[in-house]
Amino acid sequence: GCARIRGDTLGLVGLGRIGSAVALRAKAFGFNVIFYDPYLPDGIDKSLGLTRVYTLQDLLFQSDCVSLHCTLNEHNHHLINEFTIKQMRPGAFLVNTARGGLVDDETLALALKQGRIRAAALDVHENEPFNVFQGALKDAPNLICTPHAAFFSDASATELREMAATEIRRAIVGNIPDVLRNCVNKEYFIRTPASAVAAAATASVIQKVKYHPYYQIKKSEKKK
Repeated sequence: GCARIRGDTLGLVGLGRIGSAVALRAKAFGFNVIFYDPYLPDGIDKSLGLTRVYTLQDLLFQSDCVSLHCTLNEHNHHLINEFTIKQMRPGAFLVNTARGGLVDDETLALALKQGRIRAAALDVHENEPFNVFQGALKDAPNLICTPHAAFFSDASATELREMAATEIRRAIVGNIPDVLRNCVNKEYFIRTPASAVAAAATASVIQKVKYHPYYQIKKSEKKK
């Protein structure tokens, strides 16, 4: 039957931008929100009115629903596995909208079939594009799978293009690498005063000539 969520505990693994947004919305529905994020400074729990736990085990023990909002790296591949599922409350829910590799599909499928986990909702999968009719999860009950598209709307598609254009502009005018957001290869950028790059870029527009800041910098270095 139906059950109310007010008073239940939602455990967030990762409290970045998305995790924080989920936390605030969950609080509005009456969830008791706890989180585990070893990379955040002390005090953020007080600023958001959340409860912080300092081990993943504590979060799994206490949560009626576990929601993943962390990045995927070599240390947390298959974070949700046979061992960690056994640490979850019997009948707990699992939500993953972060990275597919965080969850071991075979272990999750078995836990769903055995009723160890009541239900799961996955928007990301270790192997994409995901085929619900193949793989370990094909016969798993109480499972919602979406094709890595929970974000999609016309407005979000427009925002993606606008954000990309904004970051490109930031790079062109020299705001690199320190203030360039979401940059995965900062070590390959050449440092130069932002004012110098901005002036050269502006001049290229006025003179109607092509300009590439990194090419120009490398060219000037060769002359030296």
